[in-house]
Amino acid sequence: MTDERLNPALDRLRAALRDHWEEISPAERTVAQYLAHCSPEQVLFASAQDLGTAIGTSSATVVRTLQKLGLGGLSAFKRDVAEDFSSEVAPEVRLRQRISKVGHDLSGIRERVYAEAAERVEHGRTQIDLEAFDHAVHVVAGAGEVFAYGVGASELPARHLALKLGRMGRRARFVGSTGFTLADDLLALSRDAVVVAYVPGRLLRDLEVLLERARLVGASVVVVTDELAQRLAGDADVILSAPHTPTGITAEALTGIVLTDALLLALASLDETRSVEYSHQLTVLRGRLLENGKPRRQ
Repeated sequence: MTDERLNPALDRLRAALRDHWEEISPAERTVAQYLAHCSPEQVLFASAQDLGTAIGTSSATVVRTLQKLGLGGLSAFKRDVAEDFSSEVAPEVRLRQRISKVGHDLSGIRERVYAEAAERVEHGRTQIDLEAFDHAVHVVAGAGEVFAYGVGASELPARHLALKLGRMGRRARFVGSTGFTLADDLLALSRDAVVVAYVPGRLLRDLEVLLERARLVGASVVVVTDELAQRLAGDADVILSAPHTPTGITAEALTGIVLTDALLLALASLDETRSVEYSHQLTVLRGRLLENGKPRRQ
């Protein structure tokens, strides 16, 4: 088991507890003291409800304690714990630990997955800068074409964005190429384009070249990320937060897809007439592809 004393996030928790001891309630002190003696694995694989039950308090008290200590709530704290833990523990070991923590009770596994998903979505909601969100909506609305970029797990929200924009009558393409093949996609970037890049926590060379190309041609850039906000601040017109998973229990793309749905609905509201018209055309085309309720045979 990883020594919790070596984890910087847990060290920061202990320091915050010392600094704010007089400012927090007895129940919050109990929560903080319990967490201060947890291992990284115990923190990462426990929900707020799990921790509340173990401590003898409510899940709301757990979350409130971390917020009052300046640690941003449970999801943010888990992410900070995971930064050091994930870099030192091999992926196969983390998988074994995930399975060990969730056990083999199917009902319990279901509840744990839904609990983490709810925590991540709520954390993502609270992290959204409303001014940045509004800016991103208007930047995308004014695009001649949207380049939705994502590789690996980030391919899912990028494809989702491109597909749904097309159904709203907006020009959009998914870009998931890597290496030399990415160069062909970059040639098509122009001044009236907007790049929407999904990059949770790893800065790849491909992304650096994409951002360079966008700057060169004058294209706008919207970045959806978790850990790279500060690093990419100078390369993007707008940065939106989408917290990824510190445990691997829920899909990395979950919050990116939810954020994308919010962007899409906001865009539809800006041009309701066009959105409704293209939705109608899509329905008509689908109907033409059916005959007696079955796909047409060629």
